[in-house]
Amino acid sequence: MAPEGAPALVLAVPGVPSTATRSLAEEVVSIARSELPGLDARIGYLDGDDSEFPTLRAVLARTAEERAARYEQAVAAGAEGLKEPDGPVAVVVPLLAGPDSALLRRLRQAVMDSRVAAELTDVLGPHPLLAEALHVRLSEAGLARADRARLFTVATAADGIILASVGGEEAVQAAGITGMLLAARLAVPVMAAALDQDGSISSVAEQLRSAGSQQLALAPYLIGPEIDAGLLAAAAEEAGCATAEALGAYPAIGKLALAKYTTALGIAPQQPQGAPVR
Repeated sequence: MAPEGAPALVLAVPGVPSTATRSLAEEVVSIARSELPGLDARIGYLDGDDSEFPTLRAVLARTAEERAARYEQAVAAGAEGLKEPDGPVAVVVPLLAGPDSALLRRLRQAVMDSRVAAELTDVLGPHPLLAEALHVRLSEAGLARADRARLFTVATAADGIILASVGGEEAVQAAGITGMLLAARLAVPVMAAALDQDGSISSVAEQLRSAGSQQLALAPYLIGPEIDAGLLAAAAEEAGCATAEALGAYPAIGKLALAKYTTALGIAPQQPQGAPVR
């Protein structure tokens, strides 16, 4: 159970809001709530409109107002020995697999602009659970064997994986860490490349082919909302390879968001552990 009076977990969603984005974010939040009953989890959009899609700034302000109102009601009801709430009102968790300095700068600014005591966590990766998620998405697309023991074959299985990230060189390096874990799972070469750098995907595709890989696959190291889906399709076409789906609301995303929240509060020091795909 979440401790009584614990700060809210606010999932910060980048990108242009849409009903699909909201559905994804709600699923991530639902997973986090199922892992920690009683969790106050909310969703704020970096590019929200404050009507259908509330901005991160507005969600933080409302969370602070509600906490203050609860305290005032308790005082009015004559609760004894009640301490005024202190500590963060919320812990803001970016819905990002890897670092994107431009987006993170905007998130920090939104938190500051809200004038609310809120803590901003790191992004979700790198983590073994993200390597598991990438493996599952590749296997769903028929681009990787679903089991690690290779008990059966997949005719279209890729023999080289391009891990597509956004956020420039820093994001490529961070994706490369998860890429090493994925390479160990699949026993094929995995190289990270930046979707937001011209020529990065095709350059890495050329490196993989010159090293002997013939059948390449693009694995998005992305949750989804942070990038235009058209950019992914164009990159796959340019590199001449098939592509898997983005990570989306894979259960590991909700678990990692919760792990960032609990670690920030010091209420659950253990990170979730990756489990083998069966």
